[in-house]
Amino acid sequence: MVLKKLRNVRKNLMSGEKTVGSGKEEYIEVDVGGFPGEFAPLSAPHGKMDIIIESVKEFGDTERVLKHVREGRIVLMKVKALKEKDLGELKRVVERFKRTILAQNGDIVGIEQDWLLLVPSHVTVHR
Repeated sequence: MVLKKLRNVRKNLMSGEKTVGSGKEEYIEVDVGGFPGEFAPLSAPHGKMDIIIESVKEFGDTERVLKHVREGRIVLMKVKALKEKDLGELKRVVERFKRTILAQNGDIVGIEQDWLLLVPSHVTVHR
């Protein structure tokens, strides 16, 4: 169900529909309390977890995104606009994210070429 929601959000973003921005943050709620099977989180908090969908267009946007990760939220970030605008600035942004997130024991994962997944320390990404 969560993957279906993420696919729908991704499809909307790829088709040009305005789902990110417009003065309101977009959230997807994920129930982390009842995962069946071997991938059940052992020390996950009970309840729901926010996944923030962000878009980075310049280096100045990094602090806003990192604030979400520091607060324990998962961030799905679109970097396509910055990649098309200035590849050097994209490299600076990714290095900033890597330094900060890895210092907090979080993780950063590239999804395809236009997306990054930033997760805090209490979230595990199985590759």
